[in-house]
Amino acid sequence: MRRILLGVLATIGGLALLFCLVALVIGLVSWAGKGGVPSKTVLEADFEQEFVEYVPEDPVARAILGKTPVVRDVVEALERAADDDRVVAFVAKIGGGGPGLAQAQEIRDAVLAFRAKGKRAVAWSETFGEFGPGNVGYYLATAFDEIDLQPSGDVGLTGLMAESPFLRGTLDKLGVVPRMDHRKEFKNAMNVFTETKYTDAHREATDKLIQSMFGQMVAGIAKGRKLSETEVRALFDRGPFLGKEAKDAKLVDALAYRDEVVAKEKERAGARAKLLYLSTYLDRAGRPHESGTTVALIYGVGGVGRGESGYSPLFGGASMGSDTVTAAFRAAIEDKDVKAILFRVDSPGGSYVASDSIYRETLRAKEAKKPVIVSMGDVAGSGGYFVAMAADKIVAEPGTITASIGVLGGKMLTKGLWDKVGLSWDEVHTSAPSTMWSAIHDYSPQEWSKFEQWLDRVYDDFTGKVAAGRKLPREKVLEIAKGRIWTGEDAKRLGLVDELGGFPEALKLVRQAAGLSVDAKLRLKVFPKPRSTFDLLLERGRESSEAQAATELLIRAVRASGPLGPALRATGLLGRRGVLEIPEMEGPR
Repeated sequence: MRRILLGVLATIGGLALLFCLVALVIGLVSWAGKGGVPSKTVLEADFEQEFVEYVPEDPVARAILGKTPVVRDVVEALERAADDDRVVAFVAKIGGGGPGLAQAQEIRDAVLAFRAKGKRAVAWSETFGEFGPGNVGYYLATAFDEIDLQPSGDVGLTGLMAESPFLRGTLDKLGVVPRMDHRKEFKNAMNVFTETKYTDAHREATDKLIQSMFGQMVAGIAKGRKLSETEVRALFDRGPFLGKEAKDAKLVDALAYRDEVVAKEKERAGARAKLLYLSTYLDRAGRPHESGTTVALIYGVGGVGRGESGYSPLFGGASMGSDTVTAAFRAAIEDKDVKAILFRVDSPGGSYVASDSIYRETLRAKEAKKPVIVSMGDVAGSGGYFVAMAADKIVAEPGTITASIGVLGGKMLTKGLWDKVGLSWDEVHTSAPSTMWSAIHDYSPQEWSKFEQWLDRVYDDFTGKVAAGRKLPREKVLEIAKGRIWTGEDAKRLGLVDELGGFPEALKLVRQAAGLSVDAKLRLKVFPKPRSTFDLLLERGRESSEAQAATELLIRAVRASGPLGPALRATGLLGRRGVLEIPEMEGPR
């Protein structure tokens, strides 16, 4: 027995020593990689990838997203670099892909603030769209001092287009009947199933949306390239442009390859100038908001659902779980050091119940005298607006897609499909409404009446809470709601958001709400507390070999699938997120 006990203790001790050694190695590698910032640094970044709001802890997410740019990281790195005498310039690779419109606007503002401190910024592109559009990428590039284009590249200024698939004809052929309804006429996410083309309301809202976005892009390009808006609109009508045509039209300043651009900027910076990647610079220089009054930073990213936040690359990416977000709010409320809460929302909506749970915690935070400031990303619509509407202040970018104050619901009747393929169903049930949510049975008149009452109840609750949270007359809310999506620019005009901007503007409002001076130092503390690399290693170590193999297989499958998941999501074939959601549409590029 003693020998067994000693063996067990020795095993435990050995494992503890092993984990300590692993932690030590990780720490040493991290420390060794820090290095310093050279006295003449030219920062470099790749803005051609899609951006994310944050990288989830999920190991699959980390492996798939890899070095994907994070909006906050880019903004804070440029904020730090603007006041760093060691940094003399910034070169960014930009192309046809990259951030969404609102994200591009936030990065544009960060670049302009960097330049305002006397620092030089150069945008370089292989091509702004290779046989494709490059509108948003070029719009981002016009915030820089200079735009250089590879000689073989193009400038894909083609204007904006929104297109949506409609499956009604397909469903008719299959014998599937959509039984759905909405509140109100602009709540058009279900139209993909019920219509064969845009309804008048759907077309009106979508046209207004892209015209607002287009106007913002035209104004930004005109200012950046010192052209009139009339000239810029004329250029869009003439596009796309081959490299030499773009230079002749003053859309770019030079035709040059990357090595030529880098050599030119290093020469301009002076002898011994060094290139340093933007993310590496942030690691070495440190974030600008690490000391001072504590402010909780809570992320609400992805479709809203009950349960834990997660990451599913094939089914919509990140998800905003009400259990995770409400727990984060409760922890921030209980933390005596936290003086205010910054809630970053990037969500197309989803579950009404989950959205309401998160909404309740924003009220509790305010009752605890902890102001809540919302900063919206690319999208904060329907349920994404629901979770934000009670905040003390809401900040959105001009191009943020928001509002969509409405509700939809229903089911698909699939009996006709099964009849076509010879599949029959039978059932037993206990009560009259037992078949209410069956895909084989249509709603009875009584069930449809109850369903309509349910839609009315959700819509009344949503609009009433908007009126209370935004301090707007109920009549005005009913006029601007109806399920209609608005840009952040329009939402500010309508009173649905308070200010236009990104993280920096939100932090100004945080200071104001917390009663701090305009230049007070802040410490942004993420809730829930991120787990350390060591914790994740422990968790990974507990996985079975089968689970690890499945994870690796999923990672490879997702990387190979490319845009398959988003494409299927756009058709609705992967299911809906919930009754509070905005319609799927391809964002501007």
